[in-house]
Amino acid sequence: MGKKRIIKKSGGSDSQSTSRALARMPKKKVESGILNVLATFNNTIVTLADAKGNSLISASSGAIGFKGSRKSTPFAAAKVGEIIGEKAQQMGMREASVVVRGVGAGRESALRSFAGKGITITRISDRTPVAHNGPRAPKARRV
Repeated sequence: MGKKRIIKKSGGSDSQSTSRALARMPKKKVESGILNVLATFNNTIVTLADAKGNSLISASSGAIGFKGSRKSTPFAAAKVGEIIGEKAQQMGMREASVVVRGVGAGRESALRSFAGKGITITRISDRTPVAHNGPRAPKARRV
C-alpha cells in the first residue's frame, strides 16, 4: 500500500521562505534603478529594474509563502518590500524611482519597507490604469 506521507505544517513563522528568497546573490552592480509596485486586490508584486527598465529582481507575496487572502495584506507587501530592499542593497543600489500601479492594500507598505532599507527614493509616480469609456456597447436588440 505504500509508505504513509506526513506533511508537517509550520507555525506562523515564515523565516524559511524569506531566507530562500534571499538565497540567490544578484550578479549585477547597479547604482540607481526603478522599483515597480503592482498592488492588486489578490497579490502584491514588486519588481526592481535598472535605469533602462531591464528587470533585475522581482518578488511577490505569493512567492514568499503567503496563501489565499493573506497575500493581499499590507503585512505581506511589507515583507516583499523588505526582501527586494535587501537584494537591492547587495547590488549596491543607492537610489530608486518608484512606479506604483493598482489599488490594492499593499501599495504604501511595500514602498515604506523598501525605503526603510536605506535606499533613497527620488520620485514616486502613480500609474494606476484608469478605464475611460469601457468596451463598445452591444448593438440594439431587434424584436
